[in-house]
Amino acid sequence: MSAARQVKFYQVGSFAAGNRLLGPELQSDQSDPARANALTSGHRACQGCGEALGARYVLDAAQRAAGGKVIAVNATGCLEVFSTPYPETSWQLPWLHSLFGNAPAVAAGVAAALRAKGRTDVRVVGQGGDGGSVDIGFGCLSGMFERGDDVLYVCYDNEAYMNTGVQRSGATPPAARTATTQAVGEEPGAAFGQGKSLPLIAMAHEIPYVATATVAGLRDLEAKVHRAMGMRGARYLHVLVPCPLGWGTASCDTVRIARLAERSGLFPVFEAVDGEVTDVTPIRRRVPVEEYLRPQKRYRHLFEPEVRSDVVSRIQRAADRNIARFGLLAEEAVP
Repeated sequence: MSAARQVKFYQVGSFAAGNRLLGPELQSDQSDPARANALTSGHRACQGCGEALGARYVLDAAQRAAGGKVIAVNATGCLEVFSTPYPETSWQLPWLHSLFGNAPAVAAGVAAALRAKGRTDVRVVGQGGDGGSVDIGFGCLSGMFERGDDVLYVCYDNEAYMNTGVQRSGATPPAARTATTQAVGEEPGAAFGQGKSLPLIAMAHEIPYVATATVAGLRDLEAKVHRAMGMRGARYLHVLVPCPLGWGTASCDTVRIARLAERSGLFPVFEAVDGEVTDVTPIRRRVPVEEYLRPQKRYRHLFEPEVRSDVVSRIQRAADRNIARFGLLAEEAVP
C-alpha cells in the first residue's frame, strides 16, 4: 500500500497555484466544481476552524467514493453545534445527530438496518470530536471495532472539549493549557503521562483499516478516505484539526500549524491494515517542536516570562520517539 501520489509544485514567478497546473487525474476532489459540498456555506464555525475543513474534505471524498450514497452520523460537539442550529442545517446529505457518547453505536445501527434491507450500495460514516471519540464515546467505538460493523468512523481531533469551553480531553497533549489544566505550578498545563492514542488503540483491535491525517495534507486525506470507503468492516480515520480559539492561534494559520505538527513528529501520519503499520508519510523538512509550540497561546507559559527548556525538551523527546517508532524521517530529510 502506498501513500497518496505526491505532487510537487514549482515556483513559476507568478500567482499561478494549486490544481490549475495539474491534469484532471491529479486534481483533488475539492478542485472538482461538481463536488458534493456535503458541508456547505452558512454554518457558524469560527474563522479558520480546522474541523469545518476536515469534515468537508472527508465527506466530499466519501460521497465521491460511494457515488453520492452516504449517511453520516454525528456526535454532539462543535461540528454538530455550528452546522445545525435549529431549524437550520449546512449538511447536504442524509445526516443524523446522535448523543455525545453513542455516535459509533448509532452508526452501527444504521449499517445494520441497511444490511437488513439489502442496501449494500449505501455507506455509513460516523464522526465526532476527540471528546466524543477518545473519551465519552470510547466504549461504543471499541464495541463497533470489536463487532466489525461496516462503518468508517472519523475523529476530528482538536485536542480538547472546545464546544463546552476548552476543557482537557484524553487527546490533550502534555503541557497544553486548557480551562481545566491551568498554566500554574512546577508542571503547568496538562500532565505528562496522561491521555491516550486512539489510533494505536484502534490498531490493537486489528480492524481492516486505521489511518491518521491532517487538514494540511488534502490529497493524503482524500486518498485515505477513498481507500477506507473501498473496504468493508470497521475502519477508523483520525484527523488533526487545529482550533484557533482553543489553541490560541491565528485563524489564517490553521493549515500551517497542522503541517508543523506533522513535520515536528508530534503527530505521526500513517496507515495500518489489520493492526500493522503499512505506510507512513515521511518528514522531509523536520522542524523542532519549539517551532510548532511558539505560535500557540496554549503553550505561551513555556516561553514567557522565561523559557521552560525542561518542559520543551520533554515534548521534543516525545516527538523524537514518534519519529523513531514509525520511521518518519525521510532519507533526504533536512535535520
